[in-house]
Amino acid sequence: QVQLVESGGDSAQAGGSLRLSCAAVGLRAYDLCMAWFRQAPGKPREGVATISSDGFPTYADSVSGRFTISQGKARDTLYLQTNSLKPDDTAIYYCAAAYGICGSLLDVSYEYWGQGTQVTVSS
Repeated sequence: QVQLVESGGDSAQAGGSLRLSCAAVGLRAYDLCMAWFRQAPGKPREGVATISSDGFPTYADSVSGRFTISQGKARDTLYLQTNSLKPDDTAIYYCAAAYGICGSLLDVSYEYWGQGTQVTVSS
């Protein structure tokens, strides 16, 4: 059974940090493309960060310089280190996966989705 399981969401103060994790279960790992998305209340889902097939990260402008995406050696685990958090970062964060050309921050590029993990940042 295919599953993406996120963890690490929590409440934090502005300026704080959280580390999100996503484990891909039941998916072939060596050519898997993964990304982080988020959706705040009343707003559309937006791409946050992803990694290309050769390991180069892409970030949304809103998180560049504050968030860092990384993968486990087996490419079946994805991490998002979130630093200098702002109240605008409050959202449900989703892990997404697909096979194909990695590096997209468009949600239509991804076939598999996790249930999401809540990040709440207070001022």
